[in-house]
Amino acid sequence: MSKHHIVSVRTVFEGWIKVIIAKIAAPSGNSFEREIEIHGNAVAVLPYDPDRRVAIVISQFRPPIDYLFPGSSHIVEPVAGINDEDDARDCARREAMEEAGVRLQVLESVTRCWTMPGISTETIECFLAPYSIDDRVASGGGLAHENEEIDVHEWPLRDLAAHMTSGTIVDLSYLARK
Repeated sequence: MSKHHIVSVRTVFEGWIKVIIAKIAAPSGNSFEREIEIHGNAVAVLPYDPDRRVAIVISQFRPPIDYLFPGSSHIVEPVAGINDEDDARDCARREAMEEAGVRLQVLESVTRCWTMPGISTETIECFLAPYSIDDRVASGGGLAHENEEIDVHEWPLRDLAAHMTSGTIVDLSYLARK
């Protein structure tokens, strides 16, 4: 039995992301094209303080969301970023310091998943990470030269769970629960 396979690709855009058009041969003998975003891999981490029963989440301006829903561009999300390091755990620690000002030691792997397998090559490795009040060593907020301007929130775990259940947080982890 023959299967679908890519027979050729051409680059149509190369910037912060890369977009290619793949020509695909189907088992039927037909061929068709699909756009593929070459994005790289990412990490996400949810720092939580088991003693105080809180977690750190962030919010920041997201142009695609503002494009679809003007004025609703700040969604609550975990600390995350593109993994441009050799080790996903090192990247998660760096992102936690940059975005939330929290120093993380232990990282508990949760899953690795495709973010948008129909269009993107990106996978995201997800972690939970315990921290204590003493690990809040900086203000966070992201990198100025990347115009991140991240707001850092420390939410009670009960509130975070309620938001996840009610659908007011609609990130990937919520959608995976549906």
